[in-house]
Amino acid sequence: MEAEVKDKKKISFYIKTIIAMAVLVAFDHLTKYLAVIYLKGKNPIVLIDGVLELHYLENHGAAFGMLQKQQWLFAVLTVVFLIAAFIFFRRLPNEKKYLPVHICVTVLVAGAVGNFIDRLVKQYVVDFIYFSGINFPIFNVADICVSLSVIALVLLLLFRYKEGDFAFLRRRKEENK
Repeated sequence: MEAEVKDKKKISFYIKTIIAMAVLVAFDHLTKYLAVIYLKGKNPIVLIDGVLELHYLENHGAAFGMLQKQQWLFAVLTVVFLIAAFIFFRRLPNEKKYLPVHICVTVLVAGAVGNFIDRLVKQYVVDFIYFSGINFPIFNVADICVSLSVIALVLLLLFRYKEGDFAFLRRRKEENK
């Protein structure tokens, strides 16, 4: 009976994770759709003069425009990352202690999937947010998800968790020895 309750909680947790990812991916694609409608072929929209603008850009590369037209590489890397994330989620204990890590990885996966869909369908990613004050490369909502979740994960690993907290990631064979 207890195992059934535990399984139902785990399934509920997975469903919530998938819903959260879907909402983030949908929001990313909605903002990219709006960027195409309102920004493509038009002058940038200044939101905060000298600080924040909306520019339309079709990015055929990775972050900061690196690796232009290497879609096959992005596809392979994203699939490998998604497999690793799936394994991570399967092994991640369903405990309150790991909720921040779970949220970060959920947001990270959503960002990766958001841009991956663009690369598969369009062969480029729509970017549109530009911090003109620091001349930062143009980016999108998926990029924000990836960047902020990676920063949060690093901070969590440095300041909240200890090395032993991630023993669940070790290969199963090592645990049996």
